[in-house]
Amino acid sequence: MNSSRPQEFRTAARPSLRQEVTEAIKSYILDNRLGPGDLLPSEAELCTALGASRSSIREAVKTLAVLDIVEVRRGHGTYVGRLSLSALVEGLVFRGLLSPQDDLRILSELIEVRELIERGMAERILEALAPEDLDALDALVDEMDRRGAAGEDLAECDRAFHERLMEPIDNKLVGQLSQAFWDVYAIVAPHLQGVSETDEAGTVADHRAIVRAARDGDAAGFARALSCHYAPVRARLAEARASDGAPERAARTA
Repeated sequence: MNSSRPQEFRTAARPSLRQEVTEAIKSYILDNRLGPGDLLPSEAELCTALGASRSSIREAVKTLAVLDIVEVRRGHGTYVGRLSLSALVEGLVFRGLLSPQDDLRILSELIEVRELIERGMAERILEALAPEDLDALDALVDEMDRRGAAGEDLAECDRAFHERLMEPIDNKLVGQLSQAFWDVYAIVAPHLQGVSETDEAGTVADHRAIVRAARDGDAAGFARALSCHYAPVRARLAEARASDGAPERAARTA
């Protein structure tokens, strides 16, 4: 029995060692001011630089690759990754798919955060929107209207609308967050209850109000229009959560 104890100790200690080496590689990237696409030292060089074994370096690199902090290109080496939010998206999607109640809770949280980002940056967004951006937003609302009248799904246009709305502020992190939340919403939402024609007509009207306020440079009106846009979605999700049922298609447009 005693012969198994050293192995148990090594197994228990291993996650701490992996985390230590993982943090060391992250520090190396920061200390050397490496950016996305820059080549990292070879495995042997990292071993020397960090005083770690090859196996520890490999495990740490795998962890960082999952997080998109590094990218392993076979036959070429390891590079600093895109630093995207793909790991966040996948984690939230998985959580949301664990149970219908988690679907509803996470969707409610995503809607709240998306609204907070867009309303909180209302003045910044209005300052950044150029006439061509407003024309593009109007065109997307027209396409929503056309699709709604034809009984087609509005999700693609809805996503494009919010992406174009945030694009001019040129804040990559906010853009990534906004799109990450939409990715999660788009993947989880189809498992919920569908929206009616009245709901879709309201969605089109809300988007028109958002563009109208933007054209007028009315930050307060812009924020109100966003609240009106998100309110029905929040209400449907709250009702579904209160009923504690197992819905299948709920708020597809947001």
